[in-house]
Amino acid sequence: MAGTLIVALDLDHRADAERLIEALGDSVGFYKIGYQLVYGGEGLALGKALIAAGKQVFFDLKLLDIDNTVEKGAAAIAATGAAMLTVHAYPKALRAAAKATVGSGLTILGVTVLTSMDDRDVKDAGYAGDVARLVAMRAQQALSAGIGGLVCSPNEAGMVRGLVGPEMAIVTPGIRPEGAVYGDQKRVMSPGEALQAGATHLVVGRPITAAADPVEAARLVLRQMQTGSRLA
Repeated sequence: MAGTLIVALDLDHRADAERLIEALGDSVGFYKIGYQLVYGGEGLALGKALIAAGKQVFFDLKLLDIDNTVEKGAAAIAATGAAMLTVHAYPKALRAAAKATVGSGLTILGVTVLTSMDDRDVKDAGYAGDVARLVAMRAQQALSAGIGGLVCSPNEAGMVRGLVGPEMAIVTPGIRPEGAVYGDQKRVMSPGEALQAGATHLVVGRPITAAADPVEAARLVLRQMQTGSRLA
């Protein structure tokens, strides 16, 4: 079963992230860097160092602003050599990011609905309909914008795959291996289930970074990606 594991470096300090990366060694080749490390002042530098070392980096910055600002921000991330960048899946922001990264190796990912949200949360935010309806609309808009992929929960991965076809990357957070606690995630699947549903990249953070043995936790996720294990 194909698929790529992305380990989320949701840690406070670069030194902690570097210790984890060293421990994981060659078993993991793709890392996500988000607000926690970037706003701490060292996330961009760490990302550039990882890229220079031959790793792939996903900057999870969820850009959303006026077109010019999104365009300039996406271009700056493209210049680092990063593999992926998130943009909130609003049509104008998606088009601006796509324009900025033509010809680069950067895949723009449209964030549909956060995996910590359910139908009640979507309603409270002022949207009509449920999570599935909003995800479907944003997936179609992302396809029209010409970006390279989408972020959605594994619960919507099959629907999204049916809407966007076989080429786009589908990146799924909310991955919980067998026995892991859900935490603040509401729409989750096991690694194997998410891949079977149509995901191409699985983002796993706390089940690895907060584990007593992160190396064995990563190996467990990789094994479940291969075997298709299901949550109870």
